[in-house]
Amino acid sequence: QVQLVESGGGLVQTGQSLRLSCAPSGRILGFIAGAWYRQAPGKQRELVATITSGGSTNYADSVKGRFTISRDNAKNTVYLQMNSVKPEDTAVYYCNLRAALPASSWGQGTQVTVSS
Repeated sequence: QVQLVESGGGLVQTGQSLRLSCAPSGRILGFIAGAWYRQAPGKQRELVATITSGGSTNYADSVKGRFTISRDNAKNTVYLQMNSVKPEDTAVYYCNLRAALPASSWGQGTQVTVSS
């Protein structure tokens, strides 16, 4: 079982930037895709951004143009650069990696709070 270690969350003001990192605690074989999800209080978990092994990315409409997902191929580490953050970005952010082995890994989540 591989755990993902997320870091970079915290309290920021509207308009500022934040960079989240997601690193596996063990070995990942055959990276397929990485993703960031978020869950705000009282709301369902939503998909924020994805990146494939080929480097293709997709974003939720609410973060397009502000957030950038990227990956360090050598470390199988996935990042989420968050710029121009808004109060509605406040949530717990979760990382997910899909691979040949293990098939799917999740992190414990990192809190992002944006003050107005």
